[in-house]
Amino acid sequence: MSIGDVIKQKNFPNAYVKLEVNILYTAGWIQNHNNKFFKQYDISMQQYNVLRILRGQFPNACMLNVISDRMIDKMSNATRLVEKLRKKGLVTRRLNPNNRRQVDILITEQGLDLLKQIDDNFSQHEAVFKELSQEEAFLLSDLLDKLRGSDDI
Repeated sequence: MSIGDVIKQKNFPNAYVKLEVNILYTAGWIQNHNNKFFKQYDISMQQYNVLRILRGQFPNACMLNVISDRMIDKMSNATRLVEKLRKKGLVTRRLNPNNRRQVDILITEQGLDLLKQIDDNFSQHEAVFKELSQEEAFLLSDLLDKLRGSDDI
C-alpha cells in the first residue's frame, strides 16, 4: 500500500516531500515493531543498543562517552539508560582504579544471557522486512546512506 493510501493523501507537493513523509511514517512503523519485540524482554530498543555496544567491548569495560558516540538514537540519555540496565542487573558501573573521574561500564553475565535469548529469537524481529529481498534491502540501505551523505546530524 502506498504512503498516500496509508495517510489518505492523494497529492504531495513534490517527490521529496512524499519521500520525507514516507521515511518518517516508516520509521515510526519500525519503531512500533521494535517496541513490541523488545517489550517481551523488558527492555527498550535503546537499552538493547547499549547492551550490544557493551557486548562488543566485552570483556573490556566501556566509558559512557563511547556508548553515547556509538548509539543509534543520538537523542537518548546514555546515563539514564545505563542506570536502568544496572538496576536490572544487566550492567555494572565502577570507578576506574587508574582514573577516579572515569566510570567503567561492563555488561554482566545476565546481560550477555539476555542478548543470547534475543539473538535466538531475532528472526521474529527481522520479519518486519519480509517484503524485501536481500538485494532490495542492500539497495535501500545504500540509498539511505546516500541520502545522509557526509553530513551526519
